[in-house]
Formats: sequence, structure tokens, C-alpha cells
Amino acid sequence: MATTPLLQRLPPNGRERLLAFAHEVTFPEGTHIFEEGGAADQFWILRTGSVNLDVHVAGRRPAVVDLLGPGDLLGWSWLVPPYRWRMGAEAFTLVRAHEFDATAVRALCEADPVLGLAVTRQVLDVVARRLLATRHRLIDLGGAGACVRPAPP
Repeated sequence: MATTPLLQRLPPNGRERLLAFAHEVTFPEGTHIFEEGGAADQFWILRTGSVNLDVHVAGRRPAVVDLLGPGDLLGWSWLVPPYRWRMGAEAFTLVRAHEFDATAVRALCEADPVLGLAVTRQVLDVVARRLLATRHRLIDLGGAGACVRPAPP
């Protein structure tokens, strides 16, 4: 866990306070961890394995836009209302991860603005990187004119 940027860059005691809301989970290969548009009420930090992120593309199967691995944050939609997944996720291999209760983490961030800002900055960094990766992948898949269906409200 020490190599995870989200935890490394937290203020003193922030890591331990955040980890108090986590428990270990395992996802077998092929497991749909979450679907685009579903309720985003948890998030994960991957320990082992890999996860495909996908988006709906009009008239096609969901397009894989990124591959996550150990140390990566899986899920950011839990931090942004209306707390609905903006992408889907499927275990590409057997995955072991720390699963966090998003409601509890949001409450912790509200109660401790310094910690909340640190978490928000780290998640925003993930969002920016994923947006760029998604853009590049969609251009590869269908050219600049590829049509992506927006996530349901």
C-alpha cells in the first residue's frame, strides 16, 4: 500500500484514518466489479491483479479504455455527485484489493478539510489521467468522430 499515491500524499495520520474504512476483497477473473451508471458507493485500491475500465460506445460493445494494476485507485465517481459510475470495470485477472466505504470516507473528508482536500487532489489527478487515456483509446478505436454514449443520470 505504501506505493499507492493516494495514501502516500495524505497528511500525517491520514493514511491510517482512511484505511480504517477498508477491508480486503477478491474478484475472480471476469467479474463485473461495477457497471457504468450504477451507484458508486465504494472504491478500491488494487493490491494484485488487473482491471479493465470500459465505456459504452454507440452501436458497439463497451470499449476498454484503460487497464489498472497494483497500487491503482479503482473508482473515482464516489467522490462526485450524483455518485454514479462514469465507466464500467471488470477484473481482467484475479484481483485482490482494499475496498473502501465511500459514504464513510466522504464523511471523514467533510469532518477533516485538510484530509478532504488531500484526498480530492489525489482523486482529481486520477480523473485527469483517466480522461486522457480514455480520449486516446477512443480515438484509436473509432477516429476523432467516435460517438460515446454519456453515462445515465
